[in-house]
Amino acid sequence: MSDTVSPVKYFLSGGFGGVCTVLAGHPLDTIKVRLQTMTVPGPNELPLYSGTWDCAKKTVSKEGVRGLYKGMAAPLCGVAPIFAISFFGYGVGKRLQQSSLDEKLMTIQLFYAGAFSGIFTTVIMAPGERIKCLLQIQHADAKPKYKGPLDCAKQLYREGGIKSIYKGTCATLLRDIPASGMYFMSYEYLKEQFTPEGGKLSLLATIAAGGFAGIANWLVGMPPDILKSRLQTAPEGTYKKGIREVFVKLMKNEGPAALYKGVVPVMLRAFPANAACFMGFEVAMKFLNWIVPGL
Repeated sequence: MSDTVSPVKYFLSGGFGGVCTVLAGHPLDTIKVRLQTMTVPGPNELPLYSGTWDCAKKTVSKEGVRGLYKGMAAPLCGVAPIFAISFFGYGVGKRLQQSSLDEKLMTIQLFYAGAFSGIFTTVIMAPGERIKCLLQIQHADAKPKYKGPLDCAKQLYREGGIKSIYKGTCATLLRDIPASGMYFMSYEYLKEQFTPEGGKLSLLATIAAGGFAGIANWLVGMPPDILKSRLQTAPEGTYKKGIREVFVKLMKNEGPAALYKGVVPVMLRAFPANAACFMGFEVAMKFLNWIVPGL
């Protein structure tokens, strides 16, 4: 990623990378949310899903393959500006720490720049995450409360105004600031390691660096993501003290292991989805540099 790339190219390339991410990773994201939010079984009761594969089988058998793509419209519609702002925010974060445009930043400075980008995206991301999660937990054997993303947004606004739509914003920040820092830092570091001295970045190196960056992102972001999903899908008034109360109840009832519920689909999704993101970004950037070099 060049520091001299224009904001327009950042927006278009980041947006295309984001679309690639959603298309590649949404089915496993749906499984992740369902595993994270399923009710804790009582005594002598079996859990709704025994694991990732069981959740996938039951979802497809009851709802078809389309069930795995529930709630995709919300992240797909918001993903272009989210990823554009994320990549742009990362560039701004790098610039703020440079005394000259060609100054090479240290690894920790790349983390700070990535963390800075996480703040940029939350304003757009928090409502989309809330709507996505609410749609994903709707099961085929129950009458759906929401007909789609727009209907979900309208109902949330009627129930609690803009505050209801933005429920979980602090939780999203808690996830995205450190996770974004790890994401971009890992990508830049691995990209450098995979590129031969004096050589060019290969497509395979981009895929590998992007995939491993996605895994690093979720190793950091998984626990706050669990808390965010619980908070955003709970009925109004369940957690009056917010994310702190979610954390206390989760620890008391389920223990620390619950902070990594759904980790299998997350990690299965992380590599291909983020490899697709950075591959899409780099391919789009090369295409734009070829077709409109002066943009």
